[in-house]
Amino acid sequence: MPLIEHSAYAGPPAYQFNGHLQTILPAILRKVETTYERERICLSDGDFLDLDWLCSNNDQLAILTHGLEGNTDRHYMKGMANYLFDHTWDVLGWNCRTCSGEMNTQLRMYNHGDIDDIGEVIQHALNRKDYSRVVLIGFSMGGSILMKYLGVNGKEVPKPVKAGIAFSSPCDLAASVAALEIPGNLFYKKRFLRSLRPKIEAKAAQFPGIIDASNLDRVEKWKDFDNFFSAPINGYKNADDFYEQASAKNFMEGTNRPILLVNAINDPILPPACSPVELCEKHPLIFLEMPQRGGHVGFAEKRGGGTWSEKRTLEFLEQLS
Repeated sequence: MPLIEHSAYAGPPAYQFNGHLQTILPAILRKVETTYERERICLSDGDFLDLDWLCSNNDQLAILTHGLEGNTDRHYMKGMANYLFDHTWDVLGWNCRTCSGEMNTQLRMYNHGDIDDIGEVIQHALNRKDYSRVVLIGFSMGGSILMKYLGVNGKEVPKPVKAGIAFSSPCDLAASVAALEIPGNLFYKKRFLRSLRPKIEAKAAQFPGIIDASNLDRVEKWKDFDNFFSAPINGYKNADDFYEQASAKNFMEGTNRPILLVNAINDPILPPACSPVELCEKHPLIFLEMPQRGGHVGFAEKRGGGTWSEKRTLEFLEQLS
């Protein structure tokens, strides 16, 4: 019964006294420096992805996937990259389409349900070097992507891929979207929309007559955005179809690799439906850990300015060895 009853997370600094502060302040206050090696790869559909590497002579690789409107420069990505690199892992952080600072070339962008791109990233990494051990680590949307990937592909996942680890992941996308409409979460909704607006305008300019950017002014609820843009751009019938096809909880049961899912109970944008307790109680390979605190991709430590999620990742990987 891989439901982890007691989390080892000791909680954040005292001044981060609620889920909002535990979400926002680490992103503002934590400064992480790293020096990546950038690589651009061409995808099977003619588009491109920008990958950022930390490489040594290590035989094991961690592939990191960021959250919605994130990139490899996010503190959680650089922090995890540095921490694992210091503990004998090569690291590959990849930027989803449109997230590396340059608009992609195809109509489709990126979304919670897209597992084709991560599949190509994994295969590229294995073609580049014969790693004996690969782990997938994702944050928020990135965790959902890797869990769906492992669930859909099951035994077809390349043999070197040993596990997946997801932090603050919206396994039930419809429930998470509904949470954005809670008045106290207006900040997050506006922030995401403000970041996505110029991308939609650029995409409309790339594909005139296919995307109507004027619909941006008609968006009131997040579901409107998904009906107008996320669904048609990425090949879904509508928002409801998108939520069904992109929710990791509908696919992760198919995994035959261990998965650690860590969702804080006080995460302001992940309601209880995003933590599939019943599935994890029954599935021998899906470990669900629900700390009382931590916010959304927060998990700041009380002292030292670090992040507990990095230590928890290494602990889980060592347990698998």
